[in-house]
Amino acid sequence: QRADARAHARTRSRVGDGGAAAMPDMADLGPDEFLAALEEAGVFAGQPEIFEQLRALAARGVHPMEVLSRGQQQQPADEEPSERKLESFDLEGIARYISEKEAHRIVVMCGAGISTSAGIPDFRSPGTGLYDNLQKYDLPHPQAIFELDFFRERPGAFYELCREMWPGNFEPTPCHYFIRLLHDKGLLLRCYTQNIDSLECRAGLPRDMLVAAHGNFDSAHVIDTDPEVEVDIQELKAAVDKGTEGWQALKEAKGNLVKPKIVFFGEELPERFLRMHLEDLQSCDLLIVLGTSLVVHPFAGLVSKAAPSAPRLLVNNEAAGTCDKLRRGFRFELSADEGKNWRDVFHRGDCDGGCRALAAALGWGPELDALVDTR
Repeated sequence: QRADARAHARTRSRVGDGGAAAMPDMADLGPDEFLAALEEAGVFAGQPEIFEQLRALAARGVHPMEVLSRGQQQQPADEEPSERKLESFDLEGIARYISEKEAHRIVVMCGAGISTSAGIPDFRSPGTGLYDNLQKYDLPHPQAIFELDFFRERPGAFYELCREMWPGNFEPTPCHYFIRLLHDKGLLLRCYTQNIDSLECRAGLPRDMLVAAHGNFDSAHVIDTDPEVEVDIQELKAAVDKGTEGWQALKEAKGNLVKPKIVFFGEELPERFLRMHLEDLQSCDLLIVLGTSLVVHPFAGLVSKAAPSAPRLLVNNEAAGTCDKLRRGFRFELSADEGKNWRDVFHRGDCDGGCRALAAALGWGPELDALVDTR
């Protein structure tokens, strides 16, 4: 699994039937020509974030063909049809499944959408998303804020972003407390998060129940050191709070720039993610996906690794991770009556509302309210 997460782990995306493998004559094209040909052919139409990620890699000398072909090689086989897992394909059906089947190995996957009501912007919403708002830092492209080369040259932008997003500046949402409630009831196997805000733990989830796939502010390290040199996270926070003078002094003291263990483009994912995700997903009895567009791999690919017998629920403002875009992805857009969907549910809406509705269907509404009131 470690090979999955090396230089391009966070930006790897699958290619459909019209992708790289179907166009061997494109193999000799340069990175820019290759991307232009993909765009002209309509590959990844409506998914501009994938092109943004591929361009960012191409700018560092990584050919898009390499990224896409790796993603395709790692796709599991299509699902075999199975017997119906749910009485109804809605939140009530999920609630009945949890109660009647005594689900107790639930895996939760969550993205930026669970933290927007806390005041933390997601990445891609037009006008309000983080990538739009980052333009005040005069970035060559939005993803540059999470690129090591840009950080080495102009670290001030990332440190300013750190100061704004540092844990403690925001409070957990009802969705975070719902995840905590699943744990309190002994039903949660693990929570996998793309978020770096640590709000899951601030809501009371024990750290051993959380896997921060893209890192967080729990620890820090000196970049470009082998073996890695760790730095106390509070020492970094004190330096960041002092502004330019602070982080420059810390750099002099440590011999290089210091950053939280947040995964940048080109960095390997945390060892904890690599070690645990396959066993957790394959042994889960329910997968709940909250507030993510499911376009960043390998995180998005966790959906396909869920046990074949496990129902899967997506709560999001828009459909995502469907089987026409992600191999073994969600099938909720297909007909259950015709046997084409036997386990997947989509609840359209914000994560707080979806989690409150599911809690109500389970009879947990007052308990969730009580947890939220502890903020």
